[in-house]
Amino acid sequence: MDMNWQIGEQPGIVAAFDVPKELKLKLSLETRNRGDVVIVHCQGRLVYRDEAAALSGVVGAVLQQARKLVIDLSGVSAMDSAGIGELVLLQNWAQGKSVSLKCAGPNSLVSTLLELTNLDSVLEVHPSVDEAVASFREERVWVDC
Repeated sequence: MDMNWQIGEQPGIVAAFDVPKELKLKLSLETRNRGDVVIVHCQGRLVYRDEAAALSGVVGAVLQQARKLVIDLSGVSAMDSAGIGELVLLQNWAQGKSVSLKCAGPNSLVSTLLELTNLDSVLEVHPSVDEAVASFREERVWVDC
């Protein structure tokens, strides 16, 4: 499974009073497989409306096929309440489909937001993608014992 999503500049939209308004979406999403783990790499802003909806679209498609998912937040430069809400929604979707979802690599801004909202107690957050992927192997060892 290798899905690449790029959301770039959209055509200008005419706002109220016929003043042109640029709608620039700044989020690219790329999926990669590492064994049986699917990694969704986020690059850009995870904010209100189209960026957050794009993440839901990609992760929703991945949840149909994968059992192990890592959302790589290392490339996220900005996140607002919609981005936080989207992560909660994705966690709920994953639980409903018996998919193990983990987040990885949040920068200091994203880490602070996750702590302030207490989301770090709901989401399993790892410092890096490598550590998140390795944690799946550790879970398997515990199950096998």
